[in-house]
Amino acid sequence: MAIVIFAGGAYHNRAEHEGKAYAEFLKENGYVSFVVDYRVYPHRFPLPLLDARRAIRTVRYNAEKYGIDKNKIAVMGSSAGGHLAALVSTYFEPIEFEGIDEIDKENCIPNFQILCYPVISMFDIELMHLGSSKNFLGDSLDGKAKEVSPHLLVSPKTPPAFIWHTFADNIVNVQNSLIYAEKLKQNGIKTELHIFPDGQHGLGLSKNDNRISKHVAQWTNLLLEWLEYIN
Repeated sequence: MAIVIFAGGAYHNRAEHEGKAYAEFLKENGYVSFVVDYRVYPHRFPLPLLDARRAIRTVRYNAEKYGIDKNKIAVMGSSAGGHLAALVSTYFEPIEFEGIDEIDKENCIPNFQILCYPVISMFDIELMHLGSSKNFLGDSLDGKAKEVSPHLLVSPKTPPAFIWHTFADNIVNVQNSLIYAEKLKQNGIKTELHIFPDGQHGLGLSKNDNRISKHVAQWTNLLLEWLEYIN
């Protein structure tokens, strides 16, 4: 299996502790991974999604070179990167500039999705992360906010999911994960969901030396068990 990683950063930057750090953790546990340098602000939709699709297709196209199964490609994202991972798992409309070469003939839908405290709703004022929405769509939200909210796009084609969040997250409301999991359930998509009671937003591997972080850090072993289970 290969894992394609989209770090978080509100579509304004890409946090290293949710990109390179994840890749190193996965490597230590026997997984091939790729950290995607997808476009962020001032670039807007559909360019980040175009980059995500291209990354998946590139990994599939080079599967033999990398010694991986092209039919076992997971995406992994945190916060806004979680939105991108969920969007590439649910948004199947064609995008301009695709189909330029042999790589683009590969399927861009991942086989699995791993979401860490993801942004999901891009329009609900009580749930949305305003910075991510504005950086992704523009100040006017471009009239497309519902079209790029993954929970409204879930279908039977959406891949199985592993999701974790903290109940206390005061940056990205935990309801984002809950509404997405609910839609996955409604569409019969196998999903594993973990909600931890405490912990701030953006913990990543949760390596801080305190009681809360150590409790949240369980998610890494739970992920490894899930990857073994679905593989």
